[in-house]
Amino acid sequence: MATVTAETPIGSEAEALAFARGVLRIEAEAIGRVVDRLDGALVRAAEWIHQCPGSVVVTGMGKAGLVGQKLAATLASTGTLSFPLHPADAVHGDLGRIREGDLVLALSQSGETEEVTRLIPAIRRLEAGLIALTSRPTSTLGRQADLCIALGPIEEACPLGLAPSASTTVMMAVGDALALLVSRMRGFRPEDFLRYHPGGSLGRKLTRVEEVMRTGPHVRTAPPDETVREVFVRLGGARRRSGAVLVVGEEGRLLGIFTDSDLARLFEQRREAMLDRPIAEAMTSDPIVVASGASIAEAVELLRSRKLSELPVVDPGHRLAGLVDITDLIGLEADALER
Repeated sequence: MATVTAETPIGSEAEALAFARGVLRIEAEAIGRVVDRLDGALVRAAEWIHQCPGSVVVTGMGKAGLVGQKLAATLASTGTLSFPLHPADAVHGDLGRIREGDLVLALSQSGETEEVTRLIPAIRRLEAGLIALTSRPTSTLGRQADLCIALGPIEEACPLGLAPSASTTVMMAVGDALALLVSRMRGFRPEDFLRYHPGGSLGRKLTRVEEVMRTGPHVRTAPPDETVREVFVRLGGARRRSGAVLVVGEEGRLLGIFTDSDLARLFEQRREAMLDRPIAEAMTSDPIVVASGASIAEAVELLRSRKLSELPVVDPGHRLAGLVDITDLIGLEADALER
């Protein structure tokens, strides 16, 4: 590929695309080189963060500071008490956020960023630990940190070699590796993630069926010996509409399901006599169910793959706990779109 410099004009869409691809290639190669450079310092940093009795305070200036904000957010969402701290704000009073036993994770490509290095004496006085994430382990930050994650030399993707690009991409990637290693050490589970991330599509996917299922009078149930006609007469009137009647036996165990589609088929097949027969004779025995404690994502996959509209929820004893209706899930998605 031809060398692209800051002075090279972009004369066509093909040349512009080649330039953009070149940026991505440089950044990908930078990550690849750092993969081979990482050593036990990353593991020790993760162990220290995992065992930290206080907070992990992430600081950095400029683009490194923005990467630090993302790293602090990733740590927080995966179970680590963490927050970002702007170094300029720190020297104007926000150092009060740091306590003895906390860890400061400082990001600086050069390791000589003035706003960051001048925090080092204060961090020492506060008796907090200091981990450096920098390209130069021999820099002021690298030498004075308790632990240094060294990235090594990084060629920027910017043709001028000035705008942080490959260096911040590498910092972001190594920060992710660090945060996710800590998460792995914690044995972080989907239900833990949900505790810190109840909103958005991820939160909805991990939400348990108990939080959205219908219960009580909003679930139409019938004993197995009641006739179809008796069931529908008894269940008439104002209530939250569901397209299924769940047939329940002794101790609340689910025996079968009878849907509005089943009722329609009785008329289509001219089997009206079944209306005066026990509903157990017309129901679908052993219907597809979802276990209580399952996620909405599991319920949605069952509804999709089996082409169902209603999905009974049962407890470990196969007792009826509730009903997931596809219309309620559509409502959840509509609410999310409005937000």
